[in-house]
Amino acid sequence: MFINCKGSLIDLTIPKVMGILNVTPNSFFDGGKYKNETEIVSQVEKMLTEGADFIDIGAYSSKPSAEFVSEQEEIERIVPVIELIMKHFPETLLSIDTFRSEVAKASIENGAAIINDIAAAELDDKMFEVIAKYNVPYIMMHMRGNPQTMQSLTQYDDIIKEMLFYFSEKVTKARSLGINDLIIDPGFGFAKTIDQNFEVMQKMELFNLLELPVLAGISRKSMIYKTLSITAAEALNGTTFLNTIALTKGAKILRVHDVKEAVECITLFNKISQ
Repeated sequence: MFINCKGSLIDLTIPKVMGILNVTPNSFFDGGKYKNETEIVSQVEKMLTEGADFIDIGAYSSKPSAEFVSEQEEIERIVPVIELIMKHFPETLLSIDTFRSEVAKASIENGAAIINDIAAAELDDKMFEVIAKYNVPYIMMHMRGNPQTMQSLTQYDDIIKEMLFYFSEKVTKARSLGINDLIIDPGFGFAKTIDQNFEVMQKMELFNLLELPVLAGISRKSMIYKTLSITAAEALNGTTFLNTIALTKGAKILRVHDVKEAVECITLFNKISQ
């Protein structure tokens, strides 16, 4: 199971770690934490040193009821960060967390290797065209509505069945355009109640039926800290536990705020798997 990033084949047989770098003022956990070049470079260096395989940059918070950010502002936030990281760490594989095709286009042209779309082209029908044109790996997440409305759209007859149908349609369209490197993200916390999140986690191995790599993005999310009656800042232990469960269910990428712990989790999982 490989993906092609800028001409290099990345083997996902051994799970990989994607470190999160939010350059937004309002993300639920680390919003506003990285405000200048020094802080950004320091955090990226830390994640790479700890073993991150990818760095995922987001410039538009997707937390529930997140405020609107214009497309131009998102580009102006994210492109300088890409350029900065490429200057200091030119071999870094950057993933861009965006649902806008113009942001994706600008990011790829400035050195990004992967597009991570929370809406799987539902919010921008030109996204597939951009991915096909630039031939980059594409992470497709399950969500309903948009960040402002998603938490009111949690009614399902059979959530897993409906998610599998959703992804099957997306994969069919992507394949018809010649997009080869696809990754599935179940979208924990997006248009799902806490109980639904845990049901998706419990049955996550069913997404392997799609025969595509699965990304698990559960780092410090509300399904953890609300269940445990703690804060996001206290949710590292819960994150590590659920990351371990995700690995046993077949996850190939862990998207996390805390790289060192995720790398350790994978190392121990691999040891047991041998």
